[in-house]
Amino acid sequence: MDLVKDQQPWFGIEQEYTLYDSNGRHPYKWPEHGYPGPQGPYYCGVGSNRVYGREVVEAHYRACLYAGVKIAGSNAEVMPSQWEYQVGPCEGIEMGDHLWVSRWILCRVAEEFNINVNFDPKPMEGDWNGAGCHTNISTKDMRAAGGLKHIEAAMAKFELKHDEHIKAYDPNGGADNARRLTGRHETASIKEFKYGVADRGASVRIPRHVAALGYGYFEDRRPSSNSDPYDVTSRIVKTMFLEETKPPAMVDTNEITIEC
Repeated sequence: MDLVKDQQPWFGIEQEYTLYDSNGRHPYKWPEHGYPGPQGPYYCGVGSNRVYGREVVEAHYRACLYAGVKIAGSNAEVMPSQWEYQVGPCEGIEMGDHLWVSRWILCRVAEEFNINVNFDPKPMEGDWNGAGCHTNISTKDMRAAGGLKHIEAAMAKFELKHDEHIKAYDPNGGADNARRLTGRHETASIKEFKYGVADRGASVRIPRHVAALGYGYFEDRRPSSNSDPYDVTSRIVKTMFLEETKPPAMVDTNEITIEC
């Protein structure tokens, strides 16, 4: 990060997670021998029939504020008992510092309620959303007037380094994310890179207001909920500023000679 400090890289991470019962076998307040109703009414929901575990969420939020963690919001997620909180903006390496401390605080607070925290990116198979660690990125140039061209330049580099990013975006070199990045449930396929404006099915989403203003930030939706934020932010900075990201040169086979 010291090598690119003049670019003032800002990060904001959306940490998703799933609350589990104390036995650790199924999500908190899910039927022990069945499933809740299908996804739809739970996202940003209210009411005890739609959201489970808000007491943990709000206690965690207050504890983070008390500890000085740069927590910025929280919401119920698409799958019941799944939640998200946001940390940032943080500059450079402090993104990893704040997110790891926030995770520790979350697990410690949940312990008080006899609830477990699961960071697996696809805790429930079937028609249920996975959990990510969407990472928002902005540099000094991207935040300035005309910054959209710098965002689009970064997208060209990201496409060339897609495989390297996938390997860095979960602790098992992409194996965990392979269960989540299927092209369904608001994800892009792990096998391709694509970006778009306000596209929740893209690898990277450019917010609609950023496209309208012409500057701002972008959201990399590929990192898994159990990713290491130090690895994620490091990989992003390497791709944007520190590594060769030109397409490989084409070889003119007509100029190749073979000596026998």
